[in-house]
Amino acid sequence: MSSPTPASVTPLKLRASSLEASSIDSPILRPLPASLSTPPIVSPALSSARRVASSIPARNPIALRLYKVLGANYQDPSTLEALETLSSFYSSSPATESILDETHDHVMVDEPEAAAEDEGIIEWNVDRNARNDLRRHTNPNLKNIGTELAGNARKNLRRDLETKLAESSRRFLQAFAEVDQKLDALETHVQDMHRRCDEAEAKLQATNEGCKNLLERAAGLQSQRQVTAGHQSIVNLFLSRFTLTEAETESVVSRDVPVGQQVFATMDRVESIRNDCRVLLSGEEGETKAGLDIMSLTSSLMDQAYHKIARWCSFEFRQMGRDSQLEVGPIMREAVKRLRQRPELLNESLKVLIEVRQNTLLNSFIDALTRGGPGGLPRPIELHAHDPTRYVGDMLAWIHQAVAGEREYLESLFDVRGDGRMVGSVRVSKTTEEEGYITQLMDSDLVKLCTPLRVRVQQTIRSQEGSITSYKIANLLQFYLITIQQTIGSEAILSQTLKEITDVAYRVFFDTIDAQGRSLLRFLHPPEPDLAAPLALRDQIHVLREIMGVYESSLMGENDPAEREREFSQILEAAIDPAMEMCNKMCELKKDLTSWNRAIFLINCYVFVQNALQAYSFTGQYVEQLQKEVDKNVRILTTEHYEYLLHESGLEPIISAINTAAPDTPLSREPVASSQAVTAALGLFDTFLSQLDVVSSPRLLLLSVPRLSTMVHRKALHSVALEYGRVCDAVRKPENKYEFSGTLLGSRRPFGEMRVLWQVLGIDEENPDVTL
Repeated sequence: MSSPTPASVTPLKLRASSLEASSIDSPILRPLPASLSTPPIVSPALSSARRVASSIPARNPIALRLYKVLGANYQDPSTLEALETLSSFYSSSPATESILDETHDHVMVDEPEAAAEDEGIIEWNVDRNARNDLRRHTNPNLKNIGTELAGNARKNLRRDLETKLAESSRRFLQAFAEVDQKLDALETHVQDMHRRCDEAEAKLQATNEGCKNLLERAAGLQSQRQVTAGHQSIVNLFLSRFTLTEAETESVVSRDVPVGQQVFATMDRVESIRNDCRVLLSGEEGETKAGLDIMSLTSSLMDQAYHKIARWCSFEFRQMGRDSQLEVGPIMREAVKRLRQRPELLNESLKVLIEVRQNTLLNSFIDALTRGGPGGLPRPIELHAHDPTRYVGDMLAWIHQAVAGEREYLESLFDVRGDGRMVGSVRVSKTTEEEGYITQLMDSDLVKLCTPLRVRVQQTIRSQEGSITSYKIANLLQFYLITIQQTIGSEAILSQTLKEITDVAYRVFFDTIDAQGRSLLRFLHPPEPDLAAPLALRDQIHVLREIMGVYESSLMGENDPAEREREFSQILEAAIDPAMEMCNKMCELKKDLTSWNRAIFLINCYVFVQNALQAYSFTGQYVEQLQKEVDKNVRILTTEHYEYLLHESGLEPIISAINTAAPDTPLSREPVASSQAVTAALGLFDTFLSQLDVVSSPRLLLLSVPRLSTMVHRKALHSVALEYGRVCDAVRKPENKYEFSGTLLGSRRPFGEMRVLWQVLGIDEENPDVTL
């Protein structure tokens, strides 16, 4: 709560002084508003009044009243409002106002510092009575004015209040008299409005009675209209769902509307109508005339649409079939797709396409053979007829390109998506309807190319005399045969034609190989002194090497090595068997040819052929057969070379004696195996060892393979060493009755020790092929 303002302090001081003098109440003054209250100001008068109140006895009535007055709160809204009302009753005169104004100016001038001592400059915007209180406090001349006003207030307060209340009541009654007059006028107007409303209601009731029949008829017509509108909406929905618009019908039956998306959309619409109509016909009421009529009409429209598409496709096939570079648009693709619903119409259109494509491909092939490309590039294929391989290869390459282009065109025509197959990989055949159409069309489109291709290739094949060229052509045909079969199938006419040509080419090739084999056997001569492979064999193997190179680069059997080997074995037999027969007959021509030289000659021939075949993986089986022949002749050489070395070593008579000696006769009693003969033989063996070349022998120099000569020589020495061991064992046996056997064997190298002999020969006892 705000502290008392300076304006309220002065009346309190006056009231206290008045109580001391005359024991009367202090004057009633108007306090300052709460919003204009200042910080607490405690005046000396208030302080003295409080001290006086505290010094008065508690039971003094005047003291109690004064204490009550001093303790009253003049800042609550009701008290302020009451004081405000009282202050309005007793306002000061104009002369007093001037005195108050002068006093106010004097106070504001004389006390600037007192006002500045507060927390800020406070603007004393108070009403007139509050300023008077302040001025009376600061000017002693105003005390009389305040006392006079207070006295008037005490004497006339009740009268003034009653007068004021009577005046207010009089004005209130005057105002309500005017309101009463207005309400009377309003009541008159309301009564008039009620009367007119009653008249209007009566007229309305009379009108309703007169128009009742008309309204009932209008309501009936309205309900009929709603029913009719419902029927009309149902009929419109039925017609919109089961009939075509004029534009849609025109797109099907008119020749002026080209085949396009509009026609296809109309066909989809007709098909949708037919599906809905089938549902309609399958209802509980069974078949209805409307449903049957709709089915008949839509069937006629679909027939017209399919015939229109078929005619358009035939026309377009005639136009595009003459172009070498074909492109299929989306409209053509969609048209063919829809015609597949009517196979008879599609087949008629495709017959036109087949006829046009046959003539176009044939003309293009003849032009490529004779005229070349546009502007002469590429050059005509027949200009390379002097080179058979290139000539046949160019024709087959053109055919393959035509097949690939035709396949791509037909796949686009039937909207067959790619299967992700890598270029050159095997095409996996599919048993779909589209694949059946494509295969049939490709077979028919390429049929006219078979005759010119067959004539030219067979003529080229039969004119060849060399086996290499014949095989190159045959292998080339085999390659394209496999490729074409993977594209159009093995049952196609072009595939059968290529297979026929390929068979002819292989037949011509084998005839050439057989002719060469017969020529080898016709002109024979003895082996050369060096026993090397004959020149005819080398020429034959050179031809075979060329053929094997061509075969290795081909695709035949590439995924199955066993199959590749099986297929090429026939060529190996046809080429090598006559050559080997020639070598055997050459040996028979020379009467004085020893078995030693014969074995060397055959080994050289077999090894030469074997070396040519080992470079290829598909000749393993035949290489094994040749190795068997080589091993057989190596054993012959090893046996003869052992006999030769045994004779040269001087041990042959003793070995013969050991082999032929009687069991009950001591070996030393044999003349060829006596102690003297054994001593002489051991001396010859010592000399043989000192002159021996343990690596090779001059007798084996004619072998073309040093590895084989070393192997034969070492095996023969191994056998001779074993025979020496037999001699030592026979000498040491007591039953042979050799005297001083140790001295007899220890007089010559290897002193009867097999270990020393193996070291001298540099051969392992268990494996003669291992060098110590």
